Amino acid sequence: MTRAARSPTPFQVPPVDAVALETRAAELATRSIKKESKAKGLRMAVAMTDLTTLEGMDSPGRVRQLCHKALQPLPGRGDVGPVAAVCVYPDLVRVAVEALRGSPVQVASVATGFPSGRTALDLKLEETRRAVGDGAAEIDMVIDRGAFFAGHYGQVFDEIGRVKEACGAAHLKVILETGELRTYDNVRRAARIALLAGADFVKTSTGKVQPAATLPVTLLLLESVRDHYLETGRRVGVKAAGGIRSAKDALRYLVVVNETCGDLWLTPDAFRFGASTLLNDLLVQLLRVESGVYQRPSEFSLP
Repeated sequence: MTRAARSPTPFQVPPVDAVALETRAAELATRSIKKESKAKGLRMAVAMTDLTTLEGMDSPGRVRQLCHKALQPLPGRGDVGPVAAVCVYPDLVRVAVEALRGSPVQVASVATGFPSGRTALDLKLEETRRAVGDGAAEIDMVIDRGAFFAGHYGQVFDEIGRVKEACGAAHLKVILETGELRTYDNVRRAARIALLAGADFVKTSTGKVQPAATLPVTLLLLESVRDHYLETGRRVGVKAAGGIRSAKDALRYLVVVNETCGDLWLTPDAFRFGASTLLNDLLVQLLRVESGVYQRPSEFSLP
């Protein structure tokens, strides 16, 4: 991170052609996926899922159940899963770490005053350090939208950079809360700030604000990380979170990833779904492709 990046100039972005963006997203959403490719895509989506529970009633038992599901989405099927990560509140990180010990599933934790981002910087940094100290390998931070809308882009940049430092070896996913940003131009600018500040992922939403993830917004973020990669050689991931509940929608997102960024982003290291209910529909549709029969949702454990 250079001192030069603190000037306003790097935060300037060209305006987004909303009609072209939405038309492109709509065109990609019509692409059909054949049977073999569909099964492969469904397995890929499972592996890209951050299985998430972020409710006030979360408990250690609930988190342990989620971790079991994350490790074995389809018990007895070694070719399906595990998922990429389990995402929990900071006070439950230790529970998840213990339940997932020795597995490839990462523990992610929201931090920095989630979901509003409206708390003092020292508290944001302390919450981040504690989550990492308890074993979180990934931190999902939320930007201060109040500072962003006030035009204090340098403050948003600095906060992301400070949280990145507090993460140490943990990866940082920066939540833009695109539903509150309202315009594509704001989304592009916020993504640019996060990329320059050192984000490892840019993420659409907390899941607490609607609209959350949409195809056009995700396409815009993918274009942003692709252009950043071409400019700097540094690959940054995208996480689409909030409102993605069906396998059909997940496959549409994977088409957008492939057509925009290519194979380099078709990996859990570079693309994630943040979801609580998506996983079971992915499993239902995968078994449907393989056997021709729909399973009852009750045959799967709760996410």
